[in-house]
Amino acid sequence: MKIVSVDTLVVDFYRTNLVIVRVHTDEGIVGLGEATLEGKERAVQGAIAELAEAVVGLDPTSISKILYELARDWYWRGGPVIMTALSSLEMALWDISARDLGVPVSRLLGGATRDRVRAYANGWFSGAVTPEDYADAARRTVESGFRGLKWDPFENYDLTISTQQLDRVLAQIDAVRGAVGREVELFVEGHGRFDVRHAIKVAKEIAQFDPVWFEEPCPPDNLDALVDIRRASPVPIAAGERWYGRQGFAPALARQAVDFVQPDVTHAGGIAELAFISTLAATSYVGFAPHNPSGPLSTAATLQLGATLPNFRYLEIMATDVPWRPEITNERLVLTDEGDILVPTGIGLGIEVDLTAIERHPFTPHPMRMFRDAVYDIRPRDERSFFNLGSGS
Repeated sequence: MKIVSVDTLVVDFYRTNLVIVRVHTDEGIVGLGEATLEGKERAVQGAIAELAEAVVGLDPTSISKILYELARDWYWRGGPVIMTALSSLEMALWDISARDLGVPVSRLLGGATRDRVRAYANGWFSGAVTPEDYADAARRTVESGFRGLKWDPFENYDLTISTQQLDRVLAQIDAVRGAVGREVELFVEGHGRFDVRHAIKVAKEIAQFDPVWFEEPCPPDNLDALVDIRRASPVPIAAGERWYGRQGFAPALARQAVDFVQPDVTHAGGIAELAFISTLAATSYVGFAPHNPSGPLSTAATLQLGATLPNFRYLEIMATDVPWRPEITNERLVLTDEGDILVPTGIGLGIEVDLTAIERHPFTPHPMRMFRDAVYDIRPRDERSFFNLGSGS
């Protein structure tokens, strides 16, 4: 089998644009991957086009050899654009190999250790402004089946937070905790907003609500700061969505900077690299909880990892999404009454695309505005769930 071409499909997803990668072979098998890179979709498309020139004619089942040589031969290494391009290609090669053998990708990774993974919802708060709005949205999301909720309550704060601002944050978290009770797990997202002193101050204040973690409390490029925060924080610390490959995670694990690592399969190196990172984390008894506020291919790949990795703790997923998410692929996830998502058992990654549906939603610019304004309304008003709810046992 040989690779004959590589192309990309771009789909407007309101908060970003999905980039779907297709690797075509001379035997008619097409592997799919995801290269969504918020706000930098055109840059990653260019990187994938350059990768395509290097891989045409190669055996797509030689995954380790191809990825090693591509990473070795590109003079510039790491960073979001290059690593996202490599990750998406790697994902598609696993899809091809599994399709060729007629098995799920998890079979090639050592087989399943579980048939479901614990999920927490992101994006459930769309449109909420007041604490009461957040409480109502939290209540509705839990009623839909989720048993975990994550959100960023920090508006557009940049490195510091005043007492008045912190009081607003605490009122919001208190409202959510009061609405859903102590049985529902809360995950507080920081998006790299704070310096060391203010991150510690926030961690000490939110500890009263017993969150599972405080995520990315400081910018991702200062490991010393993260170590200082983790040592002083009464709340577990999670980080890693903006780290790339084992080189980004090994130092953090060696220095005990985190309680949970959060590599993203579309950015950190792909499926095999995430499996390697999970092993590194396991040696330090650190939980593995991949970043995944993404599209169908990223979710499918993360679920295959969830099936096989023993220290996989949580799956992040959007509670609802654009109404055309169910149209562009055959993704149909099952959220159980216990708050778990069943791992699909289809061949490969189990995803097929609908080209006609994709053409109806072309690229639309969506610049991220993390520190210029507070973005509450992240999806259209006709959003809907893409789950089969409560149908798993």
